[in-house]
Amino acid sequence: MDTLQGKVVIVTGAGSGIGKCSAELLAARGAKVVLVGRRIEVLEGVAQAIREKGGDAWSRATHIEDKQQVQALISWVNDELGSVDILVNNAGSASKTLNARWIEEDEWQQVQDVNLKAVFLLTQAVLPDMLAKKNGTIITVSSLAALRPNLLGGAAYGAAKAGVRNFMTYLHNTFRNDGIRSTCILPGEVNTPIMDNRANPPTQNIRDNMVQPEDVAEAVLLCAGLPARTVIEELIVAPTFMRDISGDLELSRWKGAPAGLSD
Repeated sequence: MDTLQGKVVIVTGAGSGIGKCSAELLAARGAKVVLVGRRIEVLEGVAQAIREKGGDAWSRATHIEDKQQVQALISWVNDELGSVDILVNNAGSASKTLNARWIEEDEWQQVQDVNLKAVFLLTQAVLPDMLAKKNGTIITVSSLAALRPNLLGGAAYGAAKAGVRNFMTYLHNTFRNDGIRSTCILPGEVNTPIMDNRANPPTQNIRDNMVQPEDVAEAVLLCAGLPARTVIEELIVAPTFMRDISGDLELSRWKGAPAGLSD
């Protein structure tokens, strides 16, 4: 898969989970990978591990929901490495309160900012150079919550992930004839740290049967590494085994409810 050799790639949420695994796979294929997240020490640890294996990796701490910080990130990449060839929008955030009945406006907005607004800002920042060279790939990790919203992911998360799926379809329909490939990956339950925020955090044996971060990373690699003439518009990555989530849904319904309220 030499189509990735020397390509400049940005991966958000690269400190752990899907982002970390994606960065590792892309770097192993010869890409120049910029790891983006909030915790520079974590990012640098991942970057150093990639470099020790012979890959090229850089780390940049960025609040991707902040337009000025996004612009600064893209300017740095352009100056140091050249224009971005591939953008992997992976960073995500879920709310602690899952029921639309209880969630506060600030918490709702924070989830929209990280999962949706940040994708828009990063895309807008890289599009001019991609359009100028008539080549570029934008891959966004959404969620099956965009198609099957429920209390597990919560109201805010499902809405944001549906919004970003819509946005990726918009990009595909608008810029495909300009050489821009836009892909939306929709994973089911993935064994990442976000599971710790669930109302009923899954046990290890349940997590073992979930999609693993490296599984989604393989999907990212596939979408990024295909020849420029080919695009995967949308890809669902789901667990083979279906589990009973009825008890989890009932617990999620009341997480964050006012004290003393039970119905």
